[in-house]
Amino acid sequence: KQSSGRPPTNKTASHTSSTMAAMLSMESPPFRPRNPNINNNGGPSPFHKRNSSSPLSHASAGEGYSNSVKSYMFQTPNGENIEIRNVWEENVEEEMAIIRELIETHPYVAMDTEFPGVVARPVSETYSPDFHYKSLKCNVDLLKIIQLGLTFADENGNYAKGCPCWQFNFKFNLNDDMFAQDSIDLLVTSGISFEDHAARGIDPLHFGELLMVSGLVLDDRVRWVSFHSGYDYAYLLKVLTTQDLPVDEKSFFETLRLYFPTIYDIKYMTSLCDGHFGGLQRLADDLGCPRIGPEHQAGSDSLLTMSTYFALGKAKFTNRKGDIDDTKYKNELYGYGQNHTVRRGPMTSNSNSTGALSSMNSGEGGSGGGSVH
Repeated sequence: KQSSGRPPTNKTASHTSSTMAAMLSMESPPFRPRNPNINNNGGPSPFHKRNSSSPLSHASAGEGYSNSVKSYMFQTPNGENIEIRNVWEENVEEEMAIIRELIETHPYVAMDTEFPGVVARPVSETYSPDFHYKSLKCNVDLLKIIQLGLTFADENGNYAKGCPCWQFNFKFNLNDDMFAQDSIDLLVTSGISFEDHAARGIDPLHFGELLMVSGLVLDDRVRWVSFHSGYDYAYLLKVLTTQDLPVDEKSFFETLRLYFPTIYDIKYMTSLCDGHFGGLQRLADDLGCPRIGPEHQAGSDSLLTMSTYFALGKAKFTNRKGDIDDTKYKNELYGYGQNHTVRRGPMTSNSNSTGALSSMNSGEGGSGGGSVH
């Protein structure tokens, strides 16, 4: 999801007030795209393609992997057709109406986001108790979500028929919005069309209104599934509340529990198991879960998150009846709160660099699909 990188100066002046300067330490070279497929307007060619080792990571009818297309269609090894549908401002209300109906029968929601990396760090000691939350807050407050993937399944892990996955593409302009260059480079390589994001991306305020009445939030019957997802939930809370994140971690978790009463973090689940390490893609490979769709796009990542959750749950967390028992991992976030995954000592790497912060947050957050490395 997130990659290391630094923000440009000419696009961030309005964000770096004297108050913010006292909170953040930032470096800001200009943005110079390194990918030859970016056009002069800051977006990739609409039919940009990439190679993948996964037999399912291809789009039908030669459409390529650009998220500017209406949808991707894939066929699984058992012959099931699965659609990943792109959502823009012009069809967001129509697609959210479908989801409002679907959530009644498919209450498991796997989620992944893409966002523009990590661009700032709090000016404090890296071993302070709240350093990780302060890092999350200062970045999420500054940056904008780029993409959200949602996949729907029933209590047995069966995908919704036909189209189980939606990929929401938000308004984002490389000429105006802050980002980490390496993150944008990776997203462009993965098929994200920033030209389309600038021209027809979803207004986050509009999406927040629709999400509030969608039946997906404020309901403990809905199970949200994710992987190393502090940043993912932080961006969704920013969309829902239209405010900066709470000032402290305790208030953050109180707000999180309000909007998302039941969450499962797969990375936390693996911390309770022997023999499972690394990111989502490695875990999925170990469990025999094939990827469907292009890596480093939120839709494909959310599909893989869903299949991996049920495979891991059935392998390691079943009760005597053979049902998945969530009591050991429910409502825990890897690396945050009071659980055993929270880093409490000083870092061993160079804590004075943005790269160290990015490395510390590796596998979490948005752009570049760091959760699947």
